[in-house]
Amino acid sequence: MVIHVERLSVKSRILRSVGYDDSTKILEIEFHTGLVYQYSGVPPKVYADLMHSNEVGKYFSEKVRTRFRTKQVVA
Repeated sequence: MVIHVERLSVKSRILRSVGYDDSTKILEIEFHTGLVYQYSGVPPKVYADLMHSNEVGKYFSEKVRTRFRTKQVVA
């Protein structure tokens, strides 16, 4: 089952937009390449910290990319 997540644009060289569904704890990331991935089991604080980071791409790479289960979804 694919969950649709509303995304917000972010200022980043690698990320285009980011969204989060609090009820399922799914973080959805759209890259500038057009690829979209969902990361499951992401705590709300990680999403909040990501969105408030001065370097969204760096935060994503260090705190999200390899720490949560992911799957590619169709945009």
